[in-house]
Amino acid sequence: MRVVTAFNRILRVPGAWVTGVVFDDDDGVVVSIRARARRHRCPCGWSTSARYDRSRRRWRHLDAASMQVWLEADIARIDCGRCGRVRTEDVAWARPGARHTRDFEDLVAWLAQRTDKTSIARLLRCSWEAVQRVVTRVVADHIDDRRFEALRHIGVDEINYKRGHKYLTVVADHDTGRVVWVAEGRTQAALEGFFDALGPERRQRIEAVSMDMATIYRDATRRAVPHAAICFDPFHLVSWANKAVDAVFQKVDRRSSQLTGREWRQARYALRAGAERLGSRHLELLAVIEADRQQLFHAWELKEEFRALFQTVDADDAEDYLRDWITRARGSGLG
Repeated sequence: MRVVTAFNRILRVPGAWVTGVVFDDDDGVVVSIRARARRHRCPCGWSTSARYDRSRRRWRHLDAASMQVWLEADIARIDCGRCGRVRTEDVAWARPGARHTRDFEDLVAWLAQRTDKTSIARLLRCSWEAVQRVVTRVVADHIDDRRFEALRHIGVDEINYKRGHKYLTVVADHDTGRVVWVAEGRTQAALEGFFDALGPERRQRIEAVSMDMATIYRDATRRAVPHAAICFDPFHLVSWANKAVDAVFQKVDRRSSQLTGREWRQARYALRAGAERLGSRHLELLAVIEADRQQLFHAWELKEEFRALFQTVDADDAEDYLRDWITRARGSGLG
């Protein structure tokens, strides 16, 4: 069997056939291929039989018998009638702009889900930067823009990584609970990138956006979807209520109380935790506080009533409930 025929059967390069094989002591195995299609296709999908110019290019492929394998082929640049500019043609065996084949990149992406990039770079004998670029390309290739089609109610928040020194902006679909966008940084630009990807038509469908009380995301949202309601998420609002309870707790004179120092520490947890999470001992401590320190107990009651707004109050009654709660909180004398 001829070497070319053997490599054709072994590699099975999509959209191409093998025309030559060279074994090189420095490079490994260099496999020359030629595209089967006679028309050149732009990454946007437009195709033509004419070319602007052409050049010779190599793509790193999966190793064979511990030897590096390279695919080499002529690749054309075309004057795209849809894009209105000269672009490099799309090939079946590699992603646009890549210097590695799809098979090689898919292996890198699979490994990246299971180990660190340094180990991948050592195993596959490529640079750490190449691994990073491959992962970025594969993720972009597999993200389906159809996830944006049904967006109506979204939530925006940030998470930190690397010991809290760096942030990611995360956008989630409230109706499905799925993450639909992640961008580096906790900035307006990070969220604006999401709205840009959404496009004008899909932005018009957004009805509500939940977020924390920081102005970073609020300003970007008002510019991109001025018609959408901005909602502050319950987690941050309840945390404010807990801080208010803490402020009352700090002012309470605990020296003349029936509770010991250890019991006050337990009581502090009881005051901050949700009522549904409290055990019998915590409820006993709250009963002592109700009899001994009424203001602190009233602050806890107000906090729990505020939590009920997001848990048990009917949506039709929520506005009246909140107005009544605000009136009672203002008149409590706890501020």
